[in-house]
Amino acid sequence: MRALTILCLVFLTGCASQIMKGYVGKPVTEAMLDYGAPSNVMTLEDGRRAYQWTIQNTGTVAVPTTSTATVYGAGGTATAFGQSTSYVPYSEKCVYTLTASQQGEAWIVDGFRKPRLACE
Repeated sequence: MRALTILCLVFLTGCASQIMKGYVGKPVTEAMLDYGAPSNVMTLEDGRRAYQWTIQNTGTVAVPTTSTATVYGAGGTATAFGQSTSYVPYSEKCVYTLTASQQGEAWIVDGFRKPRLACE
C-alpha cells in the first residue's frame, strides 16, 4: 500500500508544474486566454511582474462505513453486517503564479512558482 501511495505521488507531482512550464517563453496573454484574467498582478522588486490565478476546487469525498450488530433470537445469536456511504464536502484553494519580464510591449513568461503538492 505504501509503495502504491508513493507511486501515485510521483505520478501526480508535476502535473500543474508541467502545464505552467509550457507557458515559459510565451506572452502571458497565452495563459490569460486559457484561464481568464488573473486574480492578482504585482510588480516585483526587480521590475518583473507576477501573475496569479486563484482556483477554488470543491466537491465531495465518499467515505464508506462498515457496521456490525449482534442479533439475538430464539435460535441463538447472529452477526449482521452493513455498509453505508457518507459524503464529506471539501474545498481546496490553489494559487498558481507565473512571472514575466517585459520585452517591448509584451510581458513574456520567464518562470513560475510550483504550487502546493495538493494543487499539483
